[in-house]
Amino acid sequence: MAVNNPYQAYQQNQVQTLSQEKLVLMLYDGALRFCRQGLAAMEKKDYAGVSNNLGRVQDILSELMVTLNRDVGEIAENLYKLYDFMYRHLVQANVKKSATMINEVIDLLQQLRDTWEEATRIYQTHDYRTRIGMNWQG
Repeated sequence: MAVNNPYQAYQQNQVQTLSQEKLVLMLYDGALRFCRQGLAAMEKKDYAGVSNNLGRVQDILSELMVTLNRDVGEIAENLYKLYDFMYRHLVQANVKKSATMINEVIDLLQQLRDTWEEATRIYQTHDYRTRIGMNWQG
């Protein structure tokens, strides 16, 4: 598919050249942004906006679920279950028009995002030390 808009081409290239770690962080950031936009729409009683934004979060959660390698062990399996829980929780939040339920998902996503960012930082620091021959713990 050809991209005619130079900005879209730039964005597509940026996403395609990101590391897996940064892509996951972007997905978490997007999910959080759309959850918050869904909450804002709910406050305005814009239920189409709520549904649209929560649907986008569900799309992100689906992407995280299908790209997760569940064969690596218990952590991956538990993460899958957590994504599935959040997905279903958002479906119910949309049906019930529950800001509380959306906030619960925001809290979970924020914790996952912060943990992922910290793990990535530690991994990159360790990887850098290994590449330059530092084997010490610090």
